[in-house]
Formats: sequence, structure tokens, C-alpha cells
Amino acid sequence: MAERGGGRCDALIIGGGHNGLVCAFYLARAGLKVTVLERRGVVGGAAVTEEFHPGFRNSVAAYTVSLLNPRIIHDLDLHGHGLRIVERRAANFLPTADGRYLLSGGDRTHDEVARFSARDAARLADYGRRLESIADVMRDLVLTTPPNALQGSWRQVLPELVSAAKVGGRLRRLDMDLRRELLSLFSMSCGDYLDNWFESDPIKATYGFDGVVGNYASPYSPGSAYVLLHHVFGEVNGKRGAWGHAIGGMGAITQAMARAAAARGVTIRLDTAVREVIVEGERAVGVITESGETLRASAVISNLNPKLLYLNMFGPGTLPEPFREHMSHWRCGSGTFRMNVALKELPDFTCLPGKAAADHHTAGIIIAPTLSYMEQAYFDARTYGWSRKPIVEVCIPSTLDDSLAPAGQHVASLFCQHVAPTLPDGASWDTHREAVADLMIDTVDQYAPNFKAAVLGRQIMSPLDLERTFGLVGGDICHGQLSLDQLFSARPMLGYGNYRGPLQGLYMCSAGTHPGGGVNGAAGHNAAREVMADFRRGHLRRVA
Repeated sequence: MAERGGGRCDALIIGGGHNGLVCAFYLARAGLKVTVLERRGVVGGAAVTEEFHPGFRNSVAAYTVSLLNPRIIHDLDLHGHGLRIVERRAANFLPTADGRYLLSGGDRTHDEVARFSARDAARLADYGRRLESIADVMRDLVLTTPPNALQGSWRQVLPELVSAAKVGGRLRRLDMDLRRELLSLFSMSCGDYLDNWFESDPIKATYGFDGVVGNYASPYSPGSAYVLLHHVFGEVNGKRGAWGHAIGGMGAITQAMARAAAARGVTIRLDTAVREVIVEGERAVGVITESGETLRASAVISNLNPKLLYLNMFGPGTLPEPFREHMSHWRCGSGTFRMNVALKELPDFTCLPGKAAADHHTAGIIIAPTLSYMEQAYFDARTYGWSRKPIVEVCIPSTLDDSLAPAGQHVASLFCQHVAPTLPDGASWDTHREAVADLMIDTVDQYAPNFKAAVLGRQIMSPLDLERTFGLVGGDICHGQLSLDQLFSARPMLGYGNYRGPLQGLYMCSAGTHPGGGVNGAAGHNAAREVMADFRRGHLRRVA
């Protein structure tokens, strides 16, 4: 699939992650000549499947499916290119500190919650309806270019005012009560929001996990309620809010995307790292690779973390200094420590015994029994560098996909928080990664006492490993924190929220733009639309 491109093309895309591949597909479908440059020897960015222990394969970084946009699945015909997604048999499994558990998902959730609080069980339906009503409106905005904050003539400003009016029209679908709810979700902490709804710890912890996943913050940090909302946008096979697994791992998604792009004529070059973006006058005109090769294009489109792009890939004086200064403060770091483990048997939980595959083994298994536990995990990481009692989500995709491990054995993804993106006192993650990995496994072992002994091999991704391997600055899985000042029109900066950079011919399509993190493809879709619009307007010229 990797080919040697050459000469000039219409669009060069830096980074072959999922958004870069989606962007490439749409541009090529519109008739443009497109080349994707990927630093690694495999396409897919952080959504890849690799063998990490002999006979055991797993999703290395991104590990579960929900946010992948249905329109992108349809347009790229990902199912026709081999993608198959299966649903979990249960949504979440949360062992409690007192030896009980909450198993949620579908019709079972009401009765499960009622074991802890009849009041909470009675409120579940209303909570779900209200959150889903807001999520529906927000889903409509996922494939929308945010209104751009501009100064200048009315000819420049008027289109953005029209765009803002369209966004306002979508929000007007909500009645006043739901508008107040939306304001709460954008401004409140996840913990305060859930405390207003529920009284029992297990359901608050189950829902509250979505407010801290990939978010280096306490569940009681203002703005964390939006992160909860961000994680309910998704769907699997038409079922809204569901989570699932791609057969073959997350790499199956990006391999299908690559096949779709290649079928449209996209050139994908692997092992081709970019060293610098070429700037002539005030226009980006191409790139120089690490090997010294010069490639030129009408449009240069970055699928990198904005901080990595703007601080590392431009020569002195080529970017406006106020812009560069602002981007130097782009906040990254999701508190993530990622592991994959090969298991000789399934975990046998004290609260729900059994090594035979059961519904709870297919769920997202949350080791974090209360919101206060999650808050202390954050405080620990801020103080010591990592949580003494960490948050761990365990997913065991081999319970749904027997292609990942030898018969009778399994692979598990451990998504662990909180850890500091940069350790205090100048300490290196290379020094501490093994000890922290031991802690993560010991934490799961406290709830499933056979877990540690079942581990046959492991792959460790500290924040530093995630940055070196995948370009996730500070280990940030979202290419920038999902805080109010880094969302929508302000992602990555007011005035540049429309996928265009500060130079003519320069564009962005990564998760560092709207709508943010998750394997969804929306940023790639939206960026392609803006690039094509500039070709139509004559701002960019096609290759002769």
C-alpha cells in the first residue's frame, strides 16, 4: 500500500493517523492528487494493532470504539473494506470497595443500580433522556466547521456570522431547561453534576469515569462535565451511546481507511518523517523530510498535535510571533499510562467469581469505586508523579475477538490514570515505567487475585513512550486538553478554529482541532471540506 510519491501534488498530509487518512480520502474523492507522509512503518497513528508478545496482538494505544462517525463509516465504505465492529455484552463493570459490584448496560442497569439506591434507579431514565437530548444537538456540531473569530471587513466577517447563526439555530432546538443543562455540562465539574443527580457511589463512579478518561483532572475540576458529555456522543452499529470492539483491533479501522484512500488514488508513504514545513513569503508550499527530500504542494495539511507542528516544524521567523507564543502554552497531558497484557486466563473477580468468559469480562472494567477515589488519584499524581491508588480501566477484547490470542488465552488493554505527563524533580519516565506498570497490575489484582499470576507478557506505554512513539505530546490522547478555552472555535486558537493555519496553504486536521479526541475522523472530514472550498474559491491552485 505504501508507494513512492514524487514531484508536486495538490495536497500533502503530514501524519497517517485516522484523521489524516479520512482527510486524504475526501480530497482524493474530489479529484485532488494527495500524498500522505507517515513517520512510522505502519499507517494508523495511535489506532494500530500490533503483536506485543509472541502470539498475542492488541490495539497498542487507542483501544475501543464508539466515537467513529457513522457518515465517515458510510462514505469510506469501511465495512466494504473489511471493518467489523461488535458490541460489548455489558457496558461497564465496576467492583466496589465493599466486595459488591455494579454491572451496567441496557435493560440491566435499572435493577443493578436499585441494589444500591432505589432513588437513583428511578432517576436513571430521566438522566439518560436529558443527556441524550443534549448529545443529539452536539452530534450535529461534530461535522460542522466552528464559526471563526475574525477581524476585518464585512466581507470577511459576514460568513462567520452566518455560521454562528447556524450553530445558534441548532442550540435553539433545546428548550430553556435543557439549555441550562447544557450550560452546566460546559461549566460544572463532572462530580458536582453527578452529585446533583445521584446519591450512590457506584453509579456516580461508573458515569464519572467518562469525565476523567483522558482528562488530567479531578472529577471535581470545573469543566470536567463536558468531558463526560464528549464521551456519550458515540454509537456502535446504530446504537447510540454504545461502545464496542473492532475485530482485529483498532488497526482494522485505519487499515480499512487506508484501503479506501488508496482506492481513490491516494499515495501513502511510510517511514517518511517530516522535518520542516517550507514557507515562502507567507505561504506554506511543501515539506522537507528527515532524509532531506523536498516535496511541494498547494496545500500542506497537518495531522499532528498543534504544539508539535508549530514549535518543531517551522524555521525562525516564519510564524507570527503572537501565534507561536500562544501555541507554546497549548496544554497537553491526559494523565495516561497505557498497557497491554497477555493473559493465560481471564481475571477471576472476588465480587463476581469465575474464569469462564461472561458478560462482565466483555465490559469496560473500571477499577475506581468512587469519585473521591478518582480525585485522590489526581492529587497523588500532582504531588508524587503517579497515583498511589490509580484508576484502571481493563478491556479484554479477546472475549469478543478470538483472533487476538491463542485459544483459551486472552489479551487485555489497561488504560491507567492518573500519572503526571512530566515527573517532578526532573525524573524520567524511563526510570519509573516498570515500577508503575507493576503498580497497575497489582491494583487489578486486588479485585481479581489471579490477575498478576495470569500475566504472560506486557507492553508498557508511559506518557513519554506515547509521545515518542505516536507524537502524543505529554502522552495526551486528545492532542490537547478538552477544556473550555481549547474547544470549538478556540481549538487550537481563536481565529484559527476553521482548520486553517496562520499561513496561506497551511491546514490542520488532527484531534487538536474541533471536535477533539477520540477515533472519530470528524476533524479529517471537516478539514477536507475547507481545503476543497479554498480550491473552489481559487485560493489554492490545482497541479497542472
